[in-house]
Amino acid sequence: MPTSPVLLPVVDVTACCAPLDSEPLARSDAEALARVLKALAEPARLQLVSHIASSRGEVCACDLGDVVELAQPTVSHHLKVLVDAGILVREKRGVWAYYRVVPGALGALGGLLREDRP
Repeated sequence: MPTSPVLLPVVDVTACCAPLDSEPLARSDAEALARVLKALAEPARLQLVSHIASSRGEVCACDLGDVVELAQPTVSHHLKVLVDAGILVREKRGVWAYYRVVPGALGALGGLLREDRP
C-alpha cells in the first residue's frame, strides 16, 4: 500500500510574528523567525533568492550554479534550506526542479523588520 510523502512544516512568518517593534516576540515566534533568518544569513542563499525573485517567475535549478559559482550539489543543498524555511517553493518536472519565491514571503520579512516609530 503506497504511503503519502512526509512534508516538512513550512514556516509562515506572516502567521507567526507581528513587526518586531510592535510587541515583544514570544519564544516560539522568535525561534520560528530565527530559522528563516538563519536560512537567509548566507551569501550564496541571498544571491539565489535575489536571482529567483528578480526573475519574476520560476528558475530551473540547472541554471543556478553559474549564479553563485558553486557546484550543483552545493546549490541543491542551499535551495533545500530555503525551501525548508518557507522562502522558496520547488516543483519537480521530470529530472528538473524549478524554484520560485513563496508569494509574500519576502514582503512579510520586510514587514517584520520595519520600524514605524518616528
